[in-house]
This record gives sequence, C-alpha cells and structure tokens, in this order.
Amino acid sequence: MKSLIYCCLEHVDLALDDIVDETGEPPSLNKVEGKNELSTGCEYCQNPAIYVVGNTHSDTICGQ
Repeated sequence: MKSLIYCCLEHVDLALDDIVDETGEPPSLNKVEGKNELSTGCEYCQNPAIYVVGNTHSDTICGQ
C-alpha cells in the first residue's frame, strides 16, 4: 500500500492520523521541498503544503 498526503501545518495531525488509520504503521513526515514547494496544496484545505506525510513502505521520497 502506498500513501502520501500533502498538508499544511494546521492539518499535519490529521494527515498523520489518516496514514496510521490507513496503514496501521508509523508514518514518515518530511518538509515539502524543491519543485513541489510552490505548486502543492494541502489536501484538506488547499493552503500551501508544508509537509508530506507517507507510510514507511512507500517508494516515494517520503518513504525512503
């Protein structure tokens, strides 16, 4: 299972809870950087995303 949530500071707790509920495993938490920094919005409110939350088994940057 591969999960990845972009979120703002206000919704980081909700994103962490959602990943744990979905995967049953501890999530990874990283700051959004690089080309995604300006264009990525929070999945809960569409404010600019500050964090990317993912599961530890994802093959995304967050899971590495």
